[in-house]
Amino acid sequence: MSEVLVELAVDFSLLSLFAVGGVVTVLPELHRGVVEVHGWMSSTEFAQLFALAQASPGPNILVVTLIGWKVAGLAGAVVATAAVCAPSSILTYGVSQVWQRFRDARWRKTVEDGLVPLTVGLMLAGSYLITLAADQSATGFILTAVTAAAVLGTRMHPLWLLAAGGLVGLAGWV
Repeated sequence: MSEVLVELAVDFSLLSLFAVGGVVTVLPELHRGVVEVHGWMSSTEFAQLFALAQASPGPNILVVTLIGWKVAGLAGAVVATAAVCAPSSILTYGVSQVWQRFRDARWRKTVEDGLVPLTVGLMLAGSYLITLAADQSATGFILTAVTAAAVLGTRMHPLWLLAAGGLVGLAGWV
């Protein structure tokens, strides 16, 4: 058990340092480590934990806590959460001290502008991964595509889409 806790701490600490824009941006690598490398759960279980974390109120790092819980119980949840929060928090504090000194520098604006597409790309990669893991049927893929198109192409509130997806699932069509 302690070996698993060490693996959780090391893996999640490293991911923490690359989570520009939150844990969702490192979802593909988190999935690779948890499912493919360690075999702690299946892709479907990973997608279910992600969905549960997203449906719960609170920060998007809840998925890490749930993964830790699934892998090693309460100790795993604590270790996984601390491993994701501590390194990035310490790094953010240090960088923010330097960042403020250069608030008027031209290179700072360039770096900020470069991080935007990087973060969006990482989030899209995570979305793609969750779609592949969660959708096990043609109907599921179609529902996901229609939902994504509606979110991107309209100003419809996402809760309406969530409710529609729930009704489709309740009807047994997915």
